[in-house]
Amino acid sequence: MKVSKEIEQLIPYKPGKSIAATKSEYGLSEVYKLASNESPVGTSPKVLSAVSDALSNLHRYPDPNSTELKDLISKQTEVSPNEIVIGNGSNELIDLLIRTFCQAEDKILTSASAFIAYKICAKAAGVKVIETALTDKMEYDIPALVSELQVSHFKIVFVANPNNPTGTYVPESEILKLLEATKDMDDTLVVLDEAYNDFVRAKDFPNSIALIKKYKQLVILKTLSKVFAIAGLRLGYIIADEKVCDYVNRIRNPFNVNSLAQAAGLAALQDTEFLKKARDVNWGGLDYFYGELEKIGVTYWESQANFVLIDTKMDSGAVFEALLKMGVITRPVKAYGLPTHLRISVGKESENIIAMDALKKVLNELSNNN
Repeated sequence: MKVSKEIEQLIPYKPGKSIAATKSEYGLSEVYKLASNESPVGTSPKVLSAVSDALSNLHRYPDPNSTELKDLISKQTEVSPNEIVIGNGSNELIDLLIRTFCQAEDKILTSASAFIAYKICAKAAGVKVIETALTDKMEYDIPALVSELQVSHFKIVFVANPNNPTGTYVPESEILKLLEATKDMDDTLVVLDEAYNDFVRAKDFPNSIALIKKYKQLVILKTLSKVFAIAGLRLGYIIADEKVCDYVNRIRNPFNVNSLAQAAGLAALQDTEFLKKARDVNWGGLDYFYGELEKIGVTYWESQANFVLIDTKMDSGAVFEALLKMGVITRPVKAYGLPTHLRISVGKESENIIAMDALKKVLNELSNNN
């Protein structure tokens, strides 16, 4: 069976190691997973109740247009329901955007060490990927993106804001430079992937909903996997110009969002108390990480997401394996071009303490061995 050269050469996405697999492999009774940027506070009771109520209708197909969900998002964001597309997680929407607007040999533009799904989805579709380097502050280099746009044509520019795996962000002033540079390009979209925006504390983070009313080329990408804590049901959405949404809907599979996900999304987006709790736990966890990392002199980058990126100054694979043996799952990010770095998700307070204690021990032991 033959496949395209792009599929043949594609390296599949490698998810974080599971708790069950780690327990089995290392003979552990307790494992702490701080690898996949999941919510440490669990899922909202209101969401669980909504999902339970929806179980009785599993024999029915879900609403193919996610009408109630779009209406709620429309009300909350003050955009038209026709400017919203609901997807089976933001990954599906990334794939749909590339498949809708790119043909083989077209190009997309993004940054190195950005969310790897952009590259995987593009290469699977035979679309070329151009990446600019991060700045020395581990941030998107917007001037570099603009320079690339001035010398070559790109169908889509992907900006993860905040970025995964670095946790850094692009302020509104820099986003405006990119939007101004592309506003007269009729065949270029700028996608702001805001998977982690609900965790942001930075005061100069862009108000993308306000910007979309001015810039027709702007597409906003959201997920309910992170702060809203329904990663297991896969739910995301885009907000974009009505014409963009119309084209995406033409290739979107019918019933792509199941009925349980729709019910969960409706409950999650209205549970403001849970949202506040999730944010507070995350911010407290990040501040704890910063303090502990500074005590032991480990380089880190202040995060606007729900994880922190650290530089171990040694092979991150060795640190990762040593932490696994102690029951702590983190995420090495070699696939992002960062061979000495680990990403550590915020967990429960007790998990954060265990992770930092284990990290101190592992780094000390590995340093002494070398």
